[in-house]
Amino acid sequence: MIRFTPRIHDRYVGKVVLGTVLLVWAVLLGLDVTNGVSGQLREIGRGNFTFTHALAFVAYTIPRRAYTLFPTAAVIGALMGLGQLAASSELTALRALGLSRRRLSLSVAVTLAILTAGMMLCMETVGAWGQVQADNLKGLAKYGNVTRGRYAGLWAREGDVFLNARNGDQVMVDGRQQLVLQDVRLYRLDGEGRLASITHAATATHASDSWILNDVVRTTFGDRAVQQDRAPQQRWASRLDPAALTAALGQPRYMAAADLKRSIDYRRRNDLDARDYEEIYWGRWFYPLNVLALCLAAIPFAFGSLRSGGAGKRLFLGIMFALVFWLLQLLFARMSTALRLDYRLAYAAAPVLMLVISMWLFKRRSS
Repeated sequence: MIRFTPRIHDRYVGKVVLGTVLLVWAVLLGLDVTNGVSGQLREIGRGNFTFTHALAFVAYTIPRRAYTLFPTAAVIGALMGLGQLAASSELTALRALGLSRRRLSLSVAVTLAILTAGMMLCMETVGAWGQVQADNLKGLAKYGNVTRGRYAGLWAREGDVFLNARNGDQVMVDGRQQLVLQDVRLYRLDGEGRLASITHAATATHASDSWILNDVVRTTFGDRAVQQDRAPQQRWASRLDPAALTAALGQPRYMAAADLKRSIDYRRRNDLDARDYEEIYWGRWFYPLNVLALCLAAIPFAFGSLRSGGAGKRLFLGIMFALVFWLLQLLFARMSTALRLDYRLAYAAAPVLMLVISMWLFKRRSS
């Protein structure tokens, strides 16, 4: 077992790899942002959507785009950085000083681990928030009311109650956003699946652990009679929250892990299929393992084939490694969906396979 105490050579290798990763990352992000802006240009003229809105929309999504592109930038940047050290014989000199390949690989892994941790934190905070702001901005500019388009004709289930809302709005209350649904109907079923009551409310506002129903008309169906009650306000104790409603209509892959977990719990609680959300949720947690496994599998090439190759060769190898890895992961994820296997097995398979390949390459080049 290697005890890692950073020394001058670790900082030097880490600095070189950090520089090339950041450079590749910036180039990929710049291309993706440019492509994103060009894609939003087609929306200009719809409602009040302008070029300024297009720029603002893409700007909000930059943290999420950076998170998505980081694994590819990491493997390409690591190969290019180590390739530069190999081409200048600096890796050979470090080996001559007694540094093992494992030690040099550990220097790279620690640098990438720090960047990966920062990216995960970024996605769980700024990335998810920025995507919500971008969607709200675009909806407000195009339709005049961001959530009327998103929440129109909403259906949701909570236990034996089915909720239907004609539309909804996001309003600011004490500096916080609150979801307010309009023209709400709650259909409650009895134990035999028959309609027991219908509750109509002009509005429903989400509180911390319940919903506040306003201008309520409740119709209860008995065996031989129908009873109707009215109330200016009622509290509906429900664990249904805006995150679950947003997940039902939005793009789950851009949600924070905490919101994904609440959406999964909501679906399991109501006997709904949660596998689409489980796939994204577990992919989020295996993200750091994927990055490190992908880069470690590519590192052995820096000690041999990259020594005589130029930047083009390193770039090609980096792209090929990233492409093969993501194709493998996609294959395992689709197999897990088709066979209804645990997604943790699917997301662990690709990095474990890459690590096995890395160990085999290390042993082969050492012999």
